[in-house]
Amino acid sequence: MRAVGLLLLLLALCGSGAQGELQEAETTKTTAPDIWAEVRALRDMVVELKVELRNVQAAVTDSESQVEELKAELMVTNVYTRLSSSESRIDTLERENTERKVAFYTGLTNSGDVGPFTSSTTLKYIKVFTNVGDAYNPSTGFFTAPVRGVYYFQFTLCGYLTGWMGVQVYKNNQRIMYNLENKEGTGHEYMTNSVVLELMAGDEIHLVLPSSHSLYDNIYNHNTFSGSLLFTL
Repeated sequence: MRAVGLLLLLLALCGSGAQGELQEAETTKTTAPDIWAEVRALRDMVVELKVELRNVQAAVTDSESQVEELKAELMVTNVYTRLSSSESRIDTLERENTERKVAFYTGLTNSGDVGPFTSSTTLKYIKVFTNVGDAYNPSTGFFTAPVRGVYYFQFTLCGYLTGWMGVQVYKNNQRIMYNLENKEGTGHEYMTNSVVLELMAGDEIHLVLPSSHSLYDNIYNHNTFSGSLLFTL
């Protein structure tokens, strides 16, 4: 009886062990596929991350290339801007330098007696020997100041007929000088004077022969009108 009991106990233990091994095998079978699925999922994530990383690297490289292109364009733009600014300054300096060179010297006429007239007449010195800056216009007899500055003007008069000889100097519409002399006989007689004036750009200077006055000129330039810019302001 005792032997039978031991035998039954042994069989029970063996049955219990076999059942545990069976359960453990089933658990292993259930767990193993889950682990491999996770490994495959992690591998897929790594692959996707590598692809995204390559895309990011490509985008960064493309952005760096665009940045370099923009830098190059900006440098070219700056160069052109500075070049244009330099050219503009050069043009301005050349124009100002040209405007600062002002000088003229003229003679009245080759036709002999000028006047007397019944009304005051603007004198047109038509023989132009020097006209640096083109500020004097022989068609009108007017000198026009190209820049603000201090100018020097000089005139020489010659009369031949008996009677009044003289000239009036006008700045725009303002008479600023009147030189005259009454000749008692015929023959050449001279008069010279000069004036220094501060002029604004656009101011005009011209000489006027008053009514009943006369002058005389020929190829020897007895009557002259000249001027120059002393300095700018």
